[in-house]
Amino acid sequence: MARLTRTLIVACCALLAPLARAEVPTAPDFIHPSWLDTSVDPLKDFYNYANGGFLKANEIPPAYPMWGHTMILNEDNNAFVRKVLEAAAADHTAPAGSELRKLGDFYASGVDEAAVNKAGITPLRVELQHIAALRSTKQLPALLAHLQSIGVNAAFGVGQMQDFTDSTQVIAAIDQAGLGLPDRDYYLKDDARFAAIREFYQGHVARMLEKLGVPASQSKARAAAVFELEKKLAQASMPVEQRRDPHAIYHMTDVAALGNVAPGFDWPAYLQAVGVPPVQRVNVQVPGFFAELSRLYVQVPLATWRDYLDWQLVHGFAAYLSQDLVDENFHYAQQILGTKELRPRWRRVLGTVQGAMGFAVGREYVKQRFTPEAKAQVLEILHGVRAALKDDLETLAWMTPATRAKALEKLSLIEERIGYPDKWRDYSGLQVLHGSYALNVMHANAFENARQLAKIGKPVDRFEWDMYPQEVNAYYDPSMNSINFPAGILQPPFFDATRPAAFNYGAIGAVIGHEITHGFDDEGSQFDGHGNLADWWAPEDKEHFKAGVKCIADLYSSFTIDDGLHLKGELVSGESIADLGGVLLAHRAFQASPGYAKAQSYGGYTPEQQFFLGFGWFWADSMRPEFQRMLATSDPHPPSNYRTIGTLQNVPDFAKAFGPPGTPPVPPRCVVW
Repeated sequence: MARLTRTLIVACCALLAPLARAEVPTAPDFIHPSWLDTSVDPLKDFYNYANGGFLKANEIPPAYPMWGHTMILNEDNNAFVRKVLEAAAADHTAPAGSELRKLGDFYASGVDEAAVNKAGITPLRVELQHIAALRSTKQLPALLAHLQSIGVNAAFGVGQMQDFTDSTQVIAAIDQAGLGLPDRDYYLKDDARFAAIREFYQGHVARMLEKLGVPASQSKARAAAVFELEKKLAQASMPVEQRRDPHAIYHMTDVAALGNVAPGFDWPAYLQAVGVPPVQRVNVQVPGFFAELSRLYVQVPLATWRDYLDWQLVHGFAAYLSQDLVDENFHYAQQILGTKELRPRWRRVLGTVQGAMGFAVGREYVKQRFTPEAKAQVLEILHGVRAALKDDLETLAWMTPATRAKALEKLSLIEERIGYPDKWRDYSGLQVLHGSYALNVMHANAFENARQLAKIGKPVDRFEWDMYPQEVNAYYDPSMNSINFPAGILQPPFFDATRPAAFNYGAIGAVIGHEITHGFDDEGSQFDGHGNLADWWAPEDKEHFKAGVKCIADLYSSFTIDDGLHLKGELVSGESIADLGGVLLAHRAFQASPGYAKAQSYGGYTPEQQFFLGFGWFWADSMRPEFQRMLATSDPHPPSNYRTIGTLQNVPDFAKAFGPPGTPPVPPRCVVW
């Protein structure tokens, strides 16, 4: 629950004439002229210069909240996964209990729409009966433990995490949770759009309660009470931007003292019921949240608690039940994501099966989609980027020797994970039925919950991955001090072994630099080379670094999305620092690469311009306003256009590459590294 993994994943034309493009044979497969909009001044809006044509030709499909290169590659990967799952479902010779049989049975249970509709809400009946039997707050710990174990986001969360101060060990943690809307701002922000969503949401909760049997005459009032309970949880929740400080969410507490943090709740009984192994201490990530929660146990009527738990149960499983529940759940998603139509059933089921058994599918993916030769090329780029950061750290004028030594040590200890894990996940303990889709989801949730909690009190498994090989993403783990690049993202157009190196350095090279820089962003810089939360900075270095972070935060706070909502600079500063570091490091690595001196122009674009085109193309996507608002509220990643424009404002060589001949490098607005 608590790894702080930093993921990757979104005017004058006269200046275009003197770009000094050499007269060489064009190579449209490399340049993709249809993706460009050369009517845009690249120095003023490189995002639309590089992607304007692509964005116009690739409208967002009705079933999606966003669309672009990342989503297109993701759908291509999913087409492969679909073939694997359909073949598994059709193969009745696979041994019972084998991964292939489980994949096939799980997928078949989901795509059998007639059976799912016939079952209706029956798969939830036993759980609804458990909730209906709640007659005392003393019963809440065991009931919450059971619901959380099957994947219901009830009241708060429990899980495991790598200890921030001893990265070799896994500890137990409890954290804020329990909201039906994406973030506390949806409950609390004084904004017309959020107010409209709140009104819709209460109606949605009422309609869902009616489907569970609540009389229509009572549903609105009971839904309003559920909303007020969630609003109180939201008020007690720590804002996402504050949670970026690891010190803010690390409060080790003796189990015997949990009653002082949240009185009136039988914590030892709860921890045992939910499946946490015997422990002496727990990380209470947000103590203030649990103090308020303990008051709500007493103040909120049991009838409201029952309605709240009913709602959280159906909210968590509606997507796997009959069509009437799926449709109502989709209407809610439309308000949050802006999607226009429901994705086809096979696509929804595929996502569910991957969530349950993604590594079983991943083994098949890497056999066909990621060659040893491709891995070797990626490693060559990665090692060049690492060398560029090493050179930067060794020559930074402002860094004192002691801090420099610690930074270089951390860089030397970063673990590289490319393509797929060395050890594959074991799904032998997962129970998959040939029939009920919702029950299979329930079993998968319970299996994963038990797998995670079983880690508590044991040494950290340094071979485990947090992403499937087929995912189009990447991440840095500060507690592991590792960079992780699944095979799914190491594909065209982000990495292509057949094209000039400049494009690969600008695209996947910047991604690699992004993840390495996370080890030295405002959050990652608080962890040492062994993954422990430790202050390894000299005071004067820390102040210099903080000034650079503040500059980035202020810059991105000035950016707004279409409806005028400002980005949260403090929330997106880490990703923005990593974006900047990624481009700078990849550019230096490209210039230091063996083939740089022999690099050629293509389609009239110099190798330097090719590098920046590769970077700009990576972020090509469009987002629906509702989805963009959700991300601006709660996601640490800036919108893709600002990941391009904001970053390049701080890259001196960009103006030199795309300006008229003789244009000097433009001093950056912000300097972090």
